[in-house]
Amino acid sequence: MTELRALGSSDLLVSPLCLGGNVFGWTADKTQSVEVLDAYLAAGGNFIDTSDAYMKHFPEQGNEPGQSESIIGDWLAARGNRDDVVVATKVGDHPNFMGLAPANIKAAAEESLRRLRTDHIDLYYTHFDRDESIPVDEIVTALDDLVKAGKVRAIAASNISPERLSASLAFSDREGLARYVALQPHYNLVSRDTYEGARRDVVQREGLACVPYFALASGFLAGKYRPGQSIDNVRNLPGLAGGYADTERGVKVLDGLEQIATPRGVEMATVALAWLAQQPTVTALIASARTVEQLPALFAAQDLHLSDTELQTLTAASS
Repeated sequence: MTELRALGSSDLLVSPLCLGGNVFGWTADKTQSVEVLDAYLAAGGNFIDTSDAYMKHFPEQGNEPGQSESIIGDWLAARGNRDDVVVATKVGDHPNFMGLAPANIKAAAEESLRRLRTDHIDLYYTHFDRDESIPVDEIVTALDDLVKAGKVRAIAASNISPERLSASLAFSDREGLARYVALQPHYNLVSRDTYEGARRDVVQREGLACVPYFALASGFLAGKYRPGQSIDNVRNLPGLAGGYADTERGVKVLDGLEQIATPRGVEMATVALAWLAQQPTVTALIASARTVEQLPALFAAQDLHLSDTELQTLTAASS
């Protein structure tokens, strides 16, 4: 049985493996997505992450924003399991609701609720804080209004500067409003400076939960891509997996993962997730699966405890 964890200061209890919904309606069709959702829940998971913007990439393939939420919403309705699942979604990157202006946040939330076929969002993230001319006071107040209305249980942030995150928390404390309980940063073995440092300092100081995305660097840390190998994968968005394969650090990290995974008889992905799970402040990590067959390697990370030597090997390789 998966041991659930408190998400920051909220009353949300979540599994340490959060299922990423970014592939639903994209590289996983609706049937595949439902199979993955069923298998994830059956294995003890309860934490699902999506966004109103998933999947807006590659519209020529029929993708449109909101598909992931709709698939999850139909699944929740069909299974009647809404109370068994912690649903996280995001605002600020949907083409029709771009940015974090207060009116935008509230309108986008209504659309997310409709697609998810629910009356509340458990965890509502600000997806991107691109326009810093919008005062954090206005953003937090709009989110607090949603919490007071019972439409959102807890709020969190993703892709935000440490300065704006600190300012948001200070405003919440000063005014007695809803407070961010988690940060969702880009963080993995080949992308450490996107979190370690000032962002992590804020998370530690303020008692937030860290819930990293791109935990496997879009498949790179699973050993899918090697130096000189042609990258032909729809998920390899610019600057992601393909960008690591031919770097010295990327090669060192893959070698380190392989050296630990082989004698342990586990997959490289499992080791990469185990390293991340054992980093300070990480409460849960996000990983996606296109097929049911990909889930066991993800769940296995929950039971894999790396030794201090193994952790140091990977940390050194990724430095």
